Amino acid sequence: MKQALTVKNVMKKNREIFAFKDDWLKSFGMPERSGSWLIWGESGSGKTSFAMQLVKYLAQFPEIYRVAYNSLEEGNSQSIKMAIERVGMIDVADKFWLLDMEPIEELKVRIQRKRSPQVLVIESVQYMGLKYPEYVKLRSEFPDKLFIFISHADGRNPQGRTAKAIRFDAFVKIRIEGYAAFVVSRYRDGRDKPFVIWPEGAELYHGQTILI
Repeated sequence: MKQALTVKNVMKKNREIFAFKDDWLKSFGMPERSGSWLIWGESGSGKTSFAMQLVKYLAQFPEIYRVAYNSLEEGNSQSIKMAIERVGMIDVADKFWLLDMEPIEELKVRIQRKRSPQVLVIESVQYMGLKYPEYVKLRSEFPDKLFIFISHADGRNPQGRTAKAIRFDAFVKIRIEGYAAFVVSRYRDGRDKPFVIWPEGAELYHGQTILI
């Protein structure tokens, strides 16, 4: 049986966090550098653009050795290339890997190596082929990694049983609609501010108040 923790034990623990700033801080707070996040939205809503913006931002933190984007759905396609170009990923080229449809078992082998990516984006839950117990096992095998899963949507909800279960487990839940990210984060107090992915598109879809 594990020892029960006192308030002093909890407060003294040194947690590894991302020191987010500006709009990222307003939407996400300061999240831990491990665990599970979920991004979901309809096709054409801005999911991939947001995921690439997030990848670039996380890669800029000096504590992060590398971020990997496992493109199970789109592979090394023209649309992925365009998304990479749009966000200027060249600025963090030495810290970014695109994995071209890498099966989960191969991904596990990769991230067991020394100096492997600390952040792994998996696109998508539907193409991943894992059941929820397998997802739980993946997380438990690599407790120091941050897994960011991308999911298709069914209306305003993630699509499918596994994605819905991941949403309840995830520490950061990000619904994409109309080029804006609506974030529910365990690292924020109070109401979270939407993160605008593309100002012109978001204003056209939601109105000017989304930008305030």
